[in-house]
Order: sequence, then C-alpha cells, then structure tokens
Amino acid sequence: MSRKTENGHGGQESQTSKIPADKSWLAYILINYRWVFVCFFLLPLSLVYDIYHLARSWIIFKLNSAPKKHDERVKFVQKQVREWNQQGRNTPMCTARPGWQTISFRQPKYKKTLFNVKVNLMDVLEIDTERKTVRVEPLVSMGQLSATLNPLGWTIPILPEMDDLTVGGLIMGTGIETSSHKHGLFQHICVSFELVVADGSVVKCSKSYGTLGFLTAVEIEIVPSLQFVRLEYKSVSSLDEACRVFEEETLKEENNQFVEGLMFSLNRGVIMTANMVNSAEPGKLNVISMPWFFKHVESFWGLEETQVEYIPTRDYFHRHSRSIFWEIQDIIPFGNHPVFRYLFGWMVPPKVSLLKLTQGDTVKELYENNHFIQDMLVPMSNLKDALLCFEKEVKIYPVWLCPFKLPKAPGMLRSPSGKQELYVDIGTYGVPKVSNFHPVETTRRVESFVRSVKGFQMLYADSYMTEEEFHSMFDHTLYNQMRKKYDCDKAFPRVYGKVSRAARD
Repeated sequence: MSRKTENGHGGQESQTSKIPADKSWLAYILINYRWVFVCFFLLPLSLVYDIYHLARSWIIFKLNSAPKKHDERVKFVQKQVREWNQQGRNTPMCTARPGWQTISFRQPKYKKTLFNVKVNLMDVLEIDTERKTVRVEPLVSMGQLSATLNPLGWTIPILPEMDDLTVGGLIMGTGIETSSHKHGLFQHICVSFELVVADGSVVKCSKSYGTLGFLTAVEIEIVPSLQFVRLEYKSVSSLDEACRVFEEETLKEENNQFVEGLMFSLNRGVIMTANMVNSAEPGKLNVISMPWFFKHVESFWGLEETQVEYIPTRDYFHRHSRSIFWEIQDIIPFGNHPVFRYLFGWMVPPKVSLLKLTQGDTVKELYENNHFIQDMLVPMSNLKDALLCFEKEVKIYPVWLCPFKLPKAPGMLRSPSGKQELYVDIGTYGVPKVSNFHPVETTRRVESFVRSVKGFQMLYADSYMTEEEFHSMFDHTLYNQMRKKYDCDKAFPRVYGKVSRAARD
C-alpha cells in the first residue's frame, strides 16, 4: 500500500514507486490479463450503456419533454440547497455524482465529508437556429451533443474529442479542441449559465467559472456543420521544424479550422490541419473506425509530400475516442490487430467510468506509481522548451499538441500580459520511459516549469501544488469577489480544495 512521507514540498503526499512484494503476482495478473475482463465484460456492458443513453436522449429530444422536466429537476436542486440552509450550513455542499462516473483518473474523496446534492441533469433542452445556440444540461456528453446536432447540420465550435466528456466538466475543468485557436477554450463559447446559488435561488449569468453554485443549464454557441472534414498531414523531422510548422499553420487566419500535432518522439511528428467541406474526392474517404487514429497518423510520418484525406465530420470530432487517445493500448495490447478490430473493434472503447469502478486497489496503485496523465497549457513561444521539459521528465509519446487562443478577459485563466495570447495544450498520457520517474516529484517539477512560463494546468488531472503555488498559477481576483458576493465560503469548497491531490483518493 502507499505510504506518506515528507518530501520537502509543503508536506505533499508521496507514494512509493515500487510494487509491494506480497502483491506483485496479483499485480502481474491484473495488469497483463485484465484484457480478458475488459473484452468479455466491460465492452459489452459499455455498449449497452451507450445504446440506452443515446436512445433515451433521442426520444426525450424528439418528444420535446426535456424543457418541462428541466424546471422540475432544478426545483429539486433548489429544495436540497434550502434544506442544507435549514440544517445550519454545517458542511459545504458538492454534487452527489459518484467519482467513478467522471473522466478523471481519481475519485474525489472530499465528496465523502460534504453535503451531497443530487444534480441529475443530462438532456439537450433546445436548439435555437436563429440565435445560433443550443441549451443543454451539465451532464450532456460530447457524444450525445454531436449525435443531436450533426444530423441537423450544426455543431458547437469547440467539441472535445472524447465522447464521455460532459459540458459541466469541460466548463469547470477546462475544455479544448483543435478549433480552439479560433474560438478559445470551451467556456469561451458559452453564452450564458444557469446556477443554483447558496441561498437556493436560481441565477442566470453571462460568465461563470469555479465553485460559485450548482450548474443547471448552459447556453452554447452553434455553427453550421458540413458533411466532411478535409484533413492534411504534414510530416516533421526535427523539434525546430515541428514548432515552426505548428505555429505557422495555427496563425493562418484564412484557413485551417482545425490544427493538431502528434509528436512520436522529440524529432518525429505529424502536424494536421483540417477544414469542413461538403464533398470528398473519390478514393480518399476514411471513416477512421480502424485502425486507431494515432497509429493511422504515424503512418504518414516520413512522407515528403503533404497527404490529404476526407473524414466524416462526426468521426473526426471523436477520432481519439476509440483508442482513448492511446491509453487503450495499455489495457488491450492487441487491440489494434486486424482480427480484434474486425471482431470487437466496433465495441471499443470500454467506458472510462466502468474501468475506474472495476480497477481495484492494486491496479489503481500501479497506475498511481507508473502513469502520468497531464495536460499543460503553455504559451506558443515556449513550446520548444516545454517539449524538452516533458522529454526530460517523462519521455511519453505520442505527445498531443493543440493550439488555443487565450482571450483578453478576467477570470482564473487570465492572460498574464492582459492581451489575447496564443497558447498550446501539451497532452501526455501513459507510462513514463525515464528511470527517475516519481508521481509526486516529477509532477511538481513539471508544474514548476509551467508556472515559470505563465502557463496553466488542466484541473481534471492530479495537482501537487501547494495552495500558494496554485494561486500564483490561477488569478483568483474575480473569483474571490464573486464568492464573497454570493456567500460561497461556507457553501462550496474552493477550487483548490477540489483539485489538489490531497482532495482525491
């Protein structure tokens, strides 16, 4: 089991990186043969889960019953908050949603000690094509939203790649997509928010971020969606070339609705640019159901000429879902084999929530000590230094690169210069290939680098920063003002109290 030690970093919790001897045989079986359980149990269960929820969403949307039921469900949230007030406001509140249902690796332990409020809001409420907005509840997922909007010829400007990511999670934990260099982060495409605040009343506001109330509805911008995405693949063979091409393609204002990079080593990568179109060239259509998309991208490395293909728009939006970016290869090592893809590929991936629920303490501990899952947001001007930092500290590949603009606006993610700036999300997910990896010390060194370049850490991931370090990374000025205005101090935990490693088991 894990043990606590003082590591000289503000009393942060440290975990031993060795597998306990009395568990090593069990750990070996669970890690190397977990695919049996995943393939023959979790995949079918995940499929049934998806079919049920998509069918339910479609029926409710077609019957137009969601708006009426929404008002009833919001009143139920209000009732719970008022009961909390009547009981003396003894402990702060949080949602009652089980931690295993979230996309984050951790299950938050703070929920066990707080007043749990049921916020079961998961429907698309209405689409307004005149105002070009869609109104949704916070538990609506990206897969659910694209399945509703795309057949009608619409999409949201920023639609993050994973099917199971929810609107509420993306607003509170930061959401990004390959169109973010034009539209910003997920919260920047949100027109309005509906919240139940500490006194049980419902408020509507134009901007919101952080623990200020229970999110009950969000109005999001929508844009026309065409049938296909025309995707170009450009091979790069050095770190300098990768950074140069990535920045050049991002800054092309007249083109490139989508920009993405995958680095397969420090000097080997593919930069992708894409635009929506209504027709495809014969012989160049790829539905990308097989093979895994990151493997498909790697096949273009080393080709001198830019390669072009066309992908159905919804397939493009969810291109990394089937392989959970590239984490699925650690769960089902043979998952990209043609035979497996033919027999079971249509059922992949297993639900991340079910993987968390069934992983057990031994698997969880092994992930704790041998996995690194982080998204760090750094200025485009610091991309090269950041990639060198990740190479030194974890050496995990592929590395995901996604550009975004950080608008000039108040809030926790605020441009240090006070002007609009161009940033890059660097995503690293997997097993570090360095000999000195330690989940605490390594993460803290990466966090320190990100703070030094005025960057940010995505809040779904483990944060080992002290509260002082966290406040130096995120601007709390407006957040503190709003918490005071809406009497949040006794009602809701602060952001740090929810995302720090100490608040997660």
